[in-house]
Amino acid sequence: MLLNITFAALIGGLVGAAGHIQKVGKLIRPRVTKRFIYLGFLEDVLMGGLASIFLVITANPDSPIAIFILSIVAGFGGEAILRCLDLLKVKQKDDQ
Repeated sequence: MLLNITFAALIGGLVGAAGHIQKVGKLIRPRVTKRFIYLGFLEDVLMGGLASIFLVITANPDSPIAIFILSIVAGFGGEAILRCLDLLKVKQKDDQ
């Protein structure tokens, strides 16, 4: 099971990084400002990896191909979660 989780995290993280490159056009390195820590591409890698871990744990697939496919789908799902959070930030900014 630990091997499945590790494999899912790697695949989901790679899909998250690919989504970051597709969204921004390049890899943005993490940086620290006075008020905020911006994770850059690591944010997408972590969200894709965590989403794929959670999906693999709940679905409990039995073959490596199923783990691979679920991890890719979950990596895209992590990207969608980040886009939703960005929309919420913009909406809160507009309301103020």
